[in-house]
Amino acid sequence: MNSKIRNIFLADSTLVPLAAILLGLITGAIFMLAGGFDPIKAYGSLLDKVFGTSYGFGETIRQITPLIFTGLSVAFAFRTGLFNIGAEGQFIMGMLASAYVGISFDLPFIIHAPLAIIIGALAGGLWGAIAGYLKAARGVNEVITTIMLNWTALYFANFILNAFLVPQGKQNSEPVKESAIITIGWLSDMFDNARLHWGTLLALIAAVVFYILLWKTKTGFELRAVGLNPHASEYAGMNVNKNVMNAMFIGGLFAGIGGACETLGVFHYMSIMSAMPGYGMDGIAVALIGGNTPIGVVLGAILFGILSFGASGMKFGAGVPVELIRVVIASVIFFVAAHGIVRYFIKPLLARQKEES
Repeated sequence: MNSKIRNIFLADSTLVPLAAILLGLITGAIFMLAGGFDPIKAYGSLLDKVFGTSYGFGETIRQITPLIFTGLSVAFAFRTGLFNIGAEGQFIMGMLASAYVGISFDLPFIIHAPLAIIIGALAGGLWGAIAGYLKAARGVNEVITTIMLNWTALYFANFILNAFLVPQGKQNSEPVKESAIITIGWLSDMFDNARLHWGTLLALIAAVVFYILLWKTKTGFELRAVGLNPHASEYAGMNVNKNVMNAMFIGGLFAGIGGACETLGVFHYMSIMSAMPGYGMDGIAVALIGGNTPIGVVLGAILFGILSFGASGMKFGAGVPVELIRVVIASVIFFVAAHGIVRYFIKPLLARQKEES
């Protein structure tokens, strides 16, 4: 058993990401030293911010949750041969749709909250399906359309907020009805009023659904086949255009649920936005760090969430500028992408593993 566990940790698929993270942290430490900061104190302050208090730990979980959703959104599309750069817009549409349902209807909790989440998910999915349709019907590159749809979603959301949900002269909408709020009160109390909500559980369920759908169903097989070789898939009788649209729709669903949970579980209202929330763009990095696998996305979101939330701890505890945490994250992403460089550093371990096997 011990040898099996050891082989898992020394496997290429496990060792390369771990080595990339370590190299990224070392690179970040070098930049800190060059700037005159103490990297040990900085990383210690980061960990203290995240794990030092129950509130900090709870808020870190809250920070991780939307990253899982957007990471799954990007990873799902990539697994089907598509580049979903539009998780940001799909996330915003999920926020908007769930806010509208949460504010406009007065229903029992058992109906209201699920309905708001479902409508938010569908809004994100349909927003993603627009890019899928343009790709399938007109051959328009999905990278271009998803980027453009991000900005369209931002301005469209602001228009709807101004026209229907935000009182005159205000920046925030009315709060959603109590029956639509998914914050877990008793759990928040345990974590010193950290904004914990049912969305975290939904994110983990979404990761399981991702795996089952993509690798255990006929639909998933077709989606992956079309992504690998659309011409061969068409020759085998698969509907390529339909699968392209389905892939973008499902990817949008994940991001839309994330947006709905952010509105219903964290803020309980929606504000007029001057900039994008950023979770969709961060989701691209999470998917890359996680190797576009569901468990990898969850772990990548945990890493990204810890680094992002702990950045303020580095600033106040060690005087390190928040921007340096982005250097650390960028370094990790670089080394994850640059497999050849990482393998060069871990070549002795890989060679030893090959000899023992």
